[in-house]
Parts: sequence; C-alpha cells; structure tokens
Amino acid sequence: MYFSRQRYLNKLIAHKNNHLIKVITGIRRSGKSFLLFDIFYRHLRSEGVTDDHIIRIDLENRRNKSLRNPDALIAHIDSLMTDNDTYYIMLDEVQMVPEFEDVLNSYTKIDNADVYVTGSNSKFLSRDVITEFRGRGDEIHLYPLSVLEIAEAVPHLGWEQLWQQYLTYGGLPFTLQLQSDDEKSSYLKQLFRETYLRDIKERHNVRNDMALETILDIMSSSVGSLTNPSKLERTFNSLSRTTLSSATIKEYLGYLEDAFLIHRAMRFDIKGKKYISTPYKYYFSDIGLRNARLNFRQIEENHIMENVIYNELLMRGYNVDVGVVELRQGDDRKQIEIDFVVNRGSQRYYIQSAYAIPSEEKWWQETRPLEAVGDSFKKIVIVKDDILLRRDDRGITTLGLRQFLLDENSINL
Repeated sequence: MYFSRQRYLNKLIAHKNNHLIKVITGIRRSGKSFLLFDIFYRHLRSEGVTDDHIIRIDLENRRNKSLRNPDALIAHIDSLMTDNDTYYIMLDEVQMVPEFEDVLNSYTKIDNADVYVTGSNSKFLSRDVITEFRGRGDEIHLYPLSVLEIAEAVPHLGWEQLWQQYLTYGGLPFTLQLQSDDEKSSYLKQLFRETYLRDIKERHNVRNDMALETILDIMSSSVGSLTNPSKLERTFNSLSRTTLSSATIKEYLGYLEDAFLIHRAMRFDIKGKKYISTPYKYYFSDIGLRNARLNFRQIEENHIMENVIYNELLMRGYNVDVGVVELRQGDDRKQIEIDFVVNRGSQRYYIQSAYAIPSEEKWWQETRPLEAVGDSFKKIVIVKDDILLRRDDRGITTLGLRQFLLDENSINL
C-alpha cells in the first residue's frame, strides 16, 4: 500500500533551494522519514538528480553511529560534495547528533547545499526549530493521513466502511497495513504507551506519571469541549485521591501540544474582532490515538466528526479558531458558538459541524449563530448524511461529510 502524500511533496518541491533548512515536523509514526527518504527521493531522481548528489543519512541506524559525532558528520558530508552542482542533504533523526544546530546552520552558508531533516518529537519540536535556527529554519508539518489520502490508496473501500475505519482507527499509516481490528487496536495502544507517553515523560522529566495520564484520560473523554486549566483542576481533583494545581495542568497540556498529540483552538469574538483568553477547545491530531487512550470504549461519532473536520481544515492550510458571537434579545445578551472560524489570507468561512439535523428546530439551532454574524463571508453547515450540496435563501450552504472530506475544494463550491 503506497501513500503518495502529494500535498507535502508539493511543499517540499516549492521550498527547494531556498537556502533554508527544511525541517519536517509532525507526530511520531506519521510518515516523516518515508516522505523524505522515499517520496522526495523519487521526485529528485525523476527530475534527473543523480544518486551521488543525494546524500541520505539515517542517524537512528546503528551502522551510522560514528556519524552522530557532529564533526564526523560534517566531514562525511563534505567528502561527498565533490563539485559545484546542488547536493540534496537528507538527515533522519538529526536530534541524535549533539550540537546538530551548528551542523545544520553551517550548511546554510554553502550555496550548493540544500538541507532537509526530520527529528523525534521528544527533542525536536516546531518551537525548537524557531529558537534554534534563528530564521534559517523552514518548517513543513506532516499530519496523519487524511480520509482522501486513504481513499486514493485503498479505492475498493466504500464510503461507509472508509468512514467507520477512520473514525475508529484514525490515519497513522501503519494501521492501514494491519488486517484485523485486534491488530490495529493493539498497535495504537502500544504506540501511545511505549512511544508518545515515554517521549513526553523523558523530555520533560515528568515524575507524576499518574497525574499526566489522568489528564490525558480527561482530555480524551472531552474532546472538543470548552475547558481550561482551572476547570481541569476541579475535574482532576474530583477523580483522583491527590490534587494537582492548575499551573501544573497547564504545563502538562503544553507537553501534549508539543508532542503534537493535541491541538488547541482559541476562541475568537467575531464582532469584537479579538481573541478570548479562556476557555479553549482541544482536539486530537489523530482520532485513532484518542480512541486507543480510552480503550476504544467511547466512540461518539458526533464529537469525532467535529475533530476530523478540524484536522482536515488544518491539513488544507487554514487557520482555525472557535467563533463566538453575541445575540441580543431585548435587554438580554447571550454568547453563542460557531464551531469553526476558518481563515487563510483574505478567505474566511464560518463552519458548523452538525452530525444530524432531524427537525426544523435543530436546523434553526445550528444556523442561528451563522445568521448572527452579519457579514458576507461564506457560511457552511457540514452534516453526516451523504447529501447533495444545497444553499438556502439566506446564503447558508449545507454540505455532506463525504463531499467535504473527499473534495478538497468543497467549501469553495
């Protein structure tokens, strides 16, 4: 089974030879090494780049242990650069090299060196890229597989089977190689426990294992719900025999974000045109990992659908916030929520995730916040039913989940 990851390949192609260090970030096991060493390598060869001008070094490989010495690595790369043509330097798990920042920065000053690296989430995060490379880093973030990527790679799956597989097991590539439900669930549970949690604990020297895991359980159970450290503190203290301060909980949430396990969506006051500091919503970057954390006991399709829509919008390159709009009825004022305020450049969309709309009352409930916005940007309701796109006389578009996920241009129709 081959995943082309065309969206990310296009980004690598667009960033070639820009004299910056291309840093591929993303959650563990999302396919960073495969993107660089296989997909991008094939592209370079198809463009006529010869093998002797593609330098690929897997620093996690024991055979390359000697190259984990920074001076030995530089000497090795320099020895392979024998002319003035461009050399494409690809380093996998570069965090295994002490002082790797100096190694990489040294190649930004060499005109015929084009550098690409991946790194472990436990030591090599997007905020580290910004800090360490001082404007010389060019981040390309890789997400787990989208529904469309899976549909293209496994075309025999019908929509309902595809959706059920995705809402249960998510989009980490290796899960698609596994045949049985038992294999998929065991893989995801072990991956969460032995890789992600271990990374977080080692990187941040977390000593209170049970507290971190309890916070994870709470976040997994309340995906897409408004929360903040103070609210989580009350929830934690009601569930646990010990107490945990909101400051510590805030730190733990930061660790989970740094590991790309969760994303935080801020609330935006649409009419006031300002961000609201708290509470936030949190979504899991891979819904299969979220389900694995709960031992696949809590598969609420409506909440998962909202999470998947959020992730899909991020994959398409949009900035996504939670919208807040104020309604006035006489002297009463009430704040109501729009699931997503979606921005990219001059584009803006307001999107509601509505699993089902069985009645006129439910339709009014879902569309009332959109009407209250009062501007001319596009307003969309995404429903689970596989329906034809329709638009009412208020300009509100209703879109089926299948069309939204399988047509990248769907919100522009």
